[in-house]
Amino acid sequence: MQSVSETVARALTRHVEKFFCLMGNGNAYFIDALERLGVPPIPVRHESGTVASADAYYRMTREVAVATATYGAGFTNTLTSLAESSLAKMPLVLVVGSAPTAGPRPLDIDQTMTAASMDVPTYTVGVQDAGTVTIQALADAIENSRPVVLAIPYDLAPELIGERGEIIPDLPEPTRLPSPDHIEAARIAHHLADAERPLILAGRGAIGARSDLLALAETLGADVVTTVPTQGYFSVPARRPTNFRDLGVCGGFSAPGALREIRRADVVFVVGAGLNQFTMAFGTAFSDDARVVQVGDTEEPTNSRVDQYCRADAADAVGLIHDKILQLGVSGRTPVVSPTSEEAQWRTEGDEQAPDGRLDPRRVMSRLNDLLPEDRVVFTDGGHFMQWPLTYLKVNEPDSHVTVGTQFQSIGLGFASAAGVLAASGERLPVLVSGDGGGLMGIADAETFVRTTRRGVVVFLNDAGYGAEVHQYAARGLAPEPMLIPDVDFAGIFRALGAKGDTVRTLADLRDFEQWIAAEEDGIYVLDCRITNSVRADWIIETVEEARRAAPHVEEMLGMDTSSWNPSGAACGGRGTNGDRGSAHEVGGRHLHA
Repeated sequence: MQSVSETVARALTRHVEKFFCLMGNGNAYFIDALERLGVPPIPVRHESGTVASADAYYRMTREVAVATATYGAGFTNTLTSLAESSLAKMPLVLVVGSAPTAGPRPLDIDQTMTAASMDVPTYTVGVQDAGTVTIQALADAIENSRPVVLAIPYDLAPELIGERGEIIPDLPEPTRLPSPDHIEAARIAHHLADAERPLILAGRGAIGARSDLLALAETLGADVVTTVPTQGYFSVPARRPTNFRDLGVCGGFSAPGALREIRRADVVFVVGAGLNQFTMAFGTAFSDDARVVQVGDTEEPTNSRVDQYCRADAADAVGLIHDKILQLGVSGRTPVVSPTSEEAQWRTEGDEQAPDGRLDPRRVMSRLNDLLPEDRVVFTDGGHFMQWPLTYLKVNEPDSHVTVGTQFQSIGLGFASAAGVLAASGERLPVLVSGDGGGLMGIADAETFVRTTRRGVVVFLNDAGYGAEVHQYAARGLAPEPMLIPDVDFAGIFRALGAKGDTVRTLADLRDFEQWIAAEEDGIYVLDCRITNSVRADWIIETVEEARRAAPHVEEMLGMDTSSWNPSGAACGGRGTNGDRGSAHEVGGRHLHA
């Protein structure tokens, strides 16, 4: 005998290895079936973590995972993560309980409509089609690269399956992208061959084309950049010379020197990158005269800045374009050598401490970059602080920077995504970097991190406030008190969970951590770094300047003196121009950045 829930579990375990769960009335039989089938799910402590972990696991492995939560409140607790996965086009299956077949109870909501509002379809199983519908849902997630909800009605969860319900069809092969058009490829090849300063931008969709794109870059002697998650894409062994110049990250997270070089490109070849606001630096990443060519898997280009679009498999398209460039007689062009890759990507480290006595986050991240082993995975929560780990903590392989939450502009998903990152990290050291606001929001799954990690690091960049709001709104005259957070002892919280932990107020406070890293001890080490809020990230400066252009009356309306506003001025000793622009002043008794 076999239940509806067991049939769903049997269908999914044929094709999925990782499951993330939080048990409730609506999914208890499904989770039990997984255990009995020898595929125990990884428990998390908040339903948001089921979806965020499945999402993070796919980002790192390209393998679909399953999340599961109960109906009602369990389902609604997944919605922020589900919206993020939908916007980021991350395929996963969310198995949930749902209302009984006899009709909704007072506690039931319209889960199908709620999911549909985020462009997430719902599949509901029955006693006669459980296996078939489960495979249909999984196929939809893979084919359309999106999350789907698979609902098990409450009364059917333990119900014996019908005769046809046991049928589990084969999972259909996903539709291949069309082959690149030869005429279109020839046009792109001519543009790249004629370019004086070609620039290649690799995104997550270019992972399968890595060897081809590296070869193309060397043929053209091109400049190369990546999106934030794809950092490390153009890394090669240190002993191997390269015939391209690596400018690092494209857009709002670029180093100042790299951004100037990026804007000198006359042809930009974009492969597998969606060109979101961060990559495009709010539309200022490329010069107005640059021709932008995009290879992607969507029906249409993903940004109005694209001049020419090719929908095709990335590896097929890049390989064909490279062949046509070689046929034009282009080979081994000399890349631009001044400034060098290292010079273009240089960033100021700032002073150890800011005038308010708290640490400069750039110096902290730079020091940790030196201390942490190179073989690492860096994942972050969302917030103002993100610029520092995403630009100062280097990685050697793409998909080693994971940022669940940026598409939906959410904070609080760092710990929520931990179980997925940890399941995919292998022998790499997982390093979670969080702000204090997002860390408190997602603190339920701090226990998940400690429980599921053999060896890992958590870094809090603790500026005692919601930094993005402080810099966007307190600086414009809004009341700062709701944006501030009393200093929280994160090291103490984690020591209570069994981890090691230090409060870091000076770089000398990293001494015990340095010894722990060198000894390669197992366990979790937490660093609660008390950082200043007087250093602003470049992306937040761009956001504030855009807001000022859109609503220039705000400061006057709130009685704010704008005579000293100087977005290009320097703070923290005037060292460098990246992430340290602006001026500082006192608001509400706290040292805040204007």
